[in-house]
Amino acid sequence: MQPQEKRSRPGRLVHEVHLHPMGVEFFGSILQDKSLEEMREVAVRLRQQLAGRVIWNIHSKTVGGGVTETLHTLLGYARGAGIDTRLLVLGGDPDFFRITRRLHHALHGEGGDGSPLDHQAGRIYQQALDRNAEQMENFIAPRDVVILHDPPTAGLIPRLVERGNSVVWRCHIGLDTPNRQSDRGWSFLEPWLTRAQAFVFSRFSHLPDQLYHGRCLVQSPCIDPFSAKNQDLDEQTVHAILGRIGVLEGDGDDRACAVNLPNGSRIAVRRPAEILREGPPPTCDTPLVLQVSRWDSLKDPVGALYGFHRSVDRWDSEPAHLVLAGPALAGQDLEAAEVFREVVAAWRSLPEDSRRRVHLVRLPMEDVQENAAMVNALQRHARVVVQKSLREGFGLTVTEALWKARPVIASAVGGMQDQIEHGVSGLLLRDPSDLDAFAGAIRQVLANPPLARRLGENGRRRVARNYLGSSILARYADLVERLDLESPVA
Repeated sequence: MQPQEKRSRPGRLVHEVHLHPMGVEFFGSILQDKSLEEMREVAVRLRQQLAGRVIWNIHSKTVGGGVTETLHTLLGYARGAGIDTRLLVLGGDPDFFRITRRLHHALHGEGGDGSPLDHQAGRIYQQALDRNAEQMENFIAPRDVVILHDPPTAGLIPRLVERGNSVVWRCHIGLDTPNRQSDRGWSFLEPWLTRAQAFVFSRFSHLPDQLYHGRCLVQSPCIDPFSAKNQDLDEQTVHAILGRIGVLEGDGDDRACAVNLPNGSRIAVRRPAEILREGPPPTCDTPLVLQVSRWDSLKDPVGALYGFHRSVDRWDSEPAHLVLAGPALAGQDLEAAEVFREVVAAWRSLPEDSRRRVHLVRLPMEDVQENAAMVNALQRHARVVVQKSLREGFGLTVTEALWKARPVIASAVGGMQDQIEHGVSGLLLRDPSDLDAFAGAIRQVLANPPLARRLGENGRRRVARNYLGSSILARYADLVERLDLESPVA
């Protein structure tokens, strides 16, 4: 059963997302009894530490990808363990989200749309969050713990602290080597951030100089192995889903186009994808190279397309096909629409032989669980999964593919270089702009099935040890222990 948002009254910006409790016993199939018992012990300790307080997570409704998905699914395990954890989504007008998108690019070291992060931008940003903060008083009690996620929420910190909340700011993005743009982004946020009681980052190298590092904690994100996106699927289901959405030939049998979740709910895949291609869809036996991500210039879909073309140009036997998959475009996401237009233009510039081997796939987003099942099937069917990002916070698409035992080729940026040990659990591109190296890595993996199998198996083991949702309770406990719940920062 997927999370449901409360219907809001006119003028309402803030929405609470209902989280369905999930029992920690689900992890019994992948954890030893001792580890499962440790999870229960941590839950008891955490309930005692909180002493009746609620843990609120707040994020922006425009934040897509891994942040949204992990909050919607993993918090259910905390609720199932008796931890009162809740989720709020804030809102704003287009000017506010234009500024937060500019901040997203800045913290990645990029210029974005080039708009200034000046006093006027700060005024618009603060006014939008003041309106949200007023409405949040209807949800959040003064002694509750509040975890704010990413730049759109930072402006809430002072007001929440003044109300007596213990406030943590969780940043999922960052840059390993700061530059002028990232410094500009951090300088913009600094006046609001300094009041937080604690900070959480995905990598130590992402900690900015502007923050007192003694209040910083490093925690990698994790995935839910039982979600629609990550649970095991048999080959028949995978092929049926990919036939139904149009990625592979075939119509997809109705009975097979469904995913059963551990909580008893059933997800039916009904909607087709929007696909731009020339010629027929590939067969089930055609090797697929897959990149799935937002239509974002930092994900470098154009570079992935041109790099794949170079691999096709030098292929001696039957070449693979490339699937570039992302969300169907919402009308208000002008930046994503522009990036997709650039991808289409690059695709049209390819020679016909290469163009027929590239499929641009936009997946429907009306049902997030249905979308997740589609991504799951794509990743499980792919012969190789690539993530040719120029900048990356952590890279949960890599975590997901590693969990599915797929050989992964990724840029050595952000958290992807933490997840992949080069040559052992995947291949890393030291220079993300090196298209020849990217093409060579694709050919290397496709031409060497034993290597592909070894990389995939090692990758799954690495995720099982480090990046599964079974650790979420321990991470909450570590965070709460950092907080002086009787004396919030003032």
